[in-house]
Order: sequence, then C-alpha cells, then structure tokens
Amino acid sequence: MKLNKVLLGITLSAITFGIIAAEPAPVIDVSNPQSSSSSSSSSLSLTEQYANLERKLEASNRRLISNQRQLDELLNEVNELRGVTELHTHQLSQILNRQRELYQELDRRVVAALKPTTTAPIATVSDSNNAQVNYSQDLTENEAYDRAVNMVLKDKRYEQAIPAFRAFNQKYPNSSYAANAHYWLGQLLFNKGKLAEARVEFTDVMTNYTKSSKRSDAILKLAMVEQKEKNNTKAINLYQVLIKEYPSSSSAKLAQARLANLSQ
Repeated sequence: MKLNKVLLGITLSAITFGIIAAEPAPVIDVSNPQSSSSSSSSSLSLTEQYANLERKLEASNRRLISNQRQLDELLNEVNELRGVTELHTHQLSQILNRQRELYQELDRRVVAALKPTTTAPIATVSDSNNAQVNYSQDLTENEAYDRAVNMVLKDKRYEQAIPAFRAFNQKYPNSSYAANAHYWLGQLLFNKGKLAEARVEFTDVMTNYTKSSKRSDAILKLAMVEQKEKNNTKAINLYQVLIKEYPSSSSAKLAQARLANLSQ
C-alpha cells in the first residue's frame, strides 16, 4: 500500500514537471503595437503623477501664503490692541498726575491760609505760578502725543498721523514717549510700503531705546522690512536676535514662524 502511494507521488511529480517544462517563456515582441501602447501608458502615468505633484506643491504654496497673510493681519491687530492698552495706561497716568497736583495745590492753599496774612499772598502766587508752568508744559506734550495716537487708533486717519508723529518727534526728541512715537511712525510707513523710511524709524527704536517695551516689536518689523526687500540674510539675523533677547515675547513667537519659513 505504501509502495503504491510512493509510486503515485512520483508519477504526479513527473507530470507536473513536464507541464512546467512544456510552457513557453513569455516573450515581449518589440514590433507588437500593444507592447508600445503599454510603454506609452506607463509614460502617461508618470506624466500624470508629475502633474499631480505640481498641483500639490502649488496648493501648499497657496496655503503658506494664506497663513503668512493671516499672521500679518494678526500682528497688526495685536499692535493695535497694544496701542489701545498703551493709550489707556497713559490716560490713567495723566489722571493720577492731575489728581496729585490738585491735592498739592489744595495743601498749598491750606498752608497759605494758616500763615499770617502779610506773607500768605506772596507765597501763594509764587507757588501757583511755578506749578502752572510745569503743568502746562507736560499737558502740551501729552496732548500732542495723544492727538497723534488717536489719529491711528480712533479716527483711522493714517495719512494725517504720519506728519503728526514726525512733528512730535522733532518737537519732543527727549520725550518719554519718543520710542513709541518712532515705532508708530515706522508702522504707518511700513503699511504704506515706504520700507526705506520705515527701516529708519525701527532702527532708531532698536538702537537708541534699548529699554523700551517697543524694542522687540521694532526688531520684528525691521526684520520684516529686510525680508520684504529680499535681504534674507539680514532678516534671519534680526529674527535670531529677537528670539535670543526676548525669548518669551509674542514678537519672538512670530519671529520663529517666519524664521522657519525662511530656512526651508
């Protein structure tokens, strides 16, 4: 029985080997039009793949441009919000200063009223005149700055705000608002596409007002000016300076995103 199974296995193996050996090897006929048609179909497939790749790259570029535009819009909104906060802080400071001066004036009058009548009028007039002169000078500077800022934040009169900030910077070069005024002037010029003039203002803030809260924003905008003018090496250096000196600032986060795009 076992011998029959062995013989049957050998017989099946021989038949299978014969069938395999009898099958002819596949041959591709070069002159056959179907063969060339297959090659053309393969070539067409590669062309379609290349076209699909180009479409994907174009779509990716459009998304990058859209994202960059959204970042710019967000940056402008952040700057406007900072300006509003700055204005409110400034107005609150004015109110506190005026209250303090009113209290001081009230104290002077109380002290003068308690003094002998012969000396009181002289002392009162002298103190009152000095206080009025100092207050008038501060008020003029404050009003000039408020007027320029309100043109941007409230009235949206950007064209008129440019000469207003220029006049303020010329009249009050040592003002405590000088860094902010130079920054806002640079921002207005940047929005108008006057990049060379904007560069001057942002550079002034970066170089001459190292302790100003506007310095990080000025460095960011200065890098953006260089990037817009295709000075990518300068832009990269400025972004890196900003990230190094102000690592936790919102400007540094925006700089990191722009730096990543430039490095690709």
